[in-house]
Amino acid sequence: MTQIYDKVALIGLGLIAGSIGYAAKRAGVVGQISGYARSGDTRAAALELGFVDTVADSPADAVRDADLVILCVPVGAMAQVARQIAPALKPGATVSDVGSVKQAVVDAVLPHLPENVEFVPAHPMAGTEHSGPHAGFAELFENRWCLITPLPQNDPAAVARLEDFWRALGSQIETMDVVHHDLVVAVTSHAPHLIAYTMVGVADDMERVSQTEVVNLSAAGFRDFTRIAASDPTMWRDVFLNNRAATLEILGRFTEELFALQRAIRKGDGDKLFDYFTHTRAVRKSIIDAGQDTDAPDFGRSGAKE
Repeated sequence: MTQIYDKVALIGLGLIAGSIGYAAKRAGVVGQISGYARSGDTRAAALELGFVDTVADSPADAVRDADLVILCVPVGAMAQVARQIAPALKPGATVSDVGSVKQAVVDAVLPHLPENVEFVPAHPMAGTEHSGPHAGFAELFENRWCLITPLPQNDPAAVARLEDFWRALGSQIETMDVVHHDLVVAVTSHAPHLIAYTMVGVADDMERVSQTEVVNLSAAGFRDFTRIAASDPTMWRDVFLNNRAATLEILGRFTEELFALQRAIRKGDGDKLFDYFTHTRAVRKSIIDAGQDTDAPDFGRSGAKE
């Protein structure tokens, strides 16, 4: 495949950055990948694992001469990193990110960047409950969506180039504005994570059920909640704090639906429950038909990287 960027800099060297590095090298679309992480151990691990070619001791050193800089740090750290890299950015470079919130990232990053670079926010809708440099793998983005949220002032050529990069990593591309993005992910990602955290917390708090029973007798549904609830706490803290309006709106709607089901159960309204579950089953089928999961009993996770 044709090389898209001569040099890519990854700021933050965890699951997503590692997967970007592996996938970009596999696709042959970058000449060189540099990286930076706050932890010296993480930098050393990334270099040893080989998903970066070089590591730097500062964010500014990592981005020098880079054509594409991808911020792979928690949302709460975006502003500080943007300030640190701004003086070293190459004129004409593209800066992007992988944050699962977009308006807050734009507000945090854009004011610190020079006018001669392009900031094109992005969000790969892919991940696992694992984190750190050892968690990455090249297949993470295959047939998953990467949401690009261009800003009105972006150069269309820079946006198209970034889209080509993510396609080369295996992603499908969808573009949308930042406000719509934050509402969509509140439905598809943020609220489900909060519900999973809550269910695991409820089970842990139930004094009449011993912890051993909760662990040993976990059915598939609860096990899936625990998988989601094992996600990186720093990242998800920042997500909820920075997308609170959209998340609260969706949680309000969720509460209304939950109360309606509660009433149906209390009244013994089997028709209501059957119709509701039939509809949600159809939603599940549409996700499988779209290639975003499998109909395997374990949701296709037995072959996933641990």
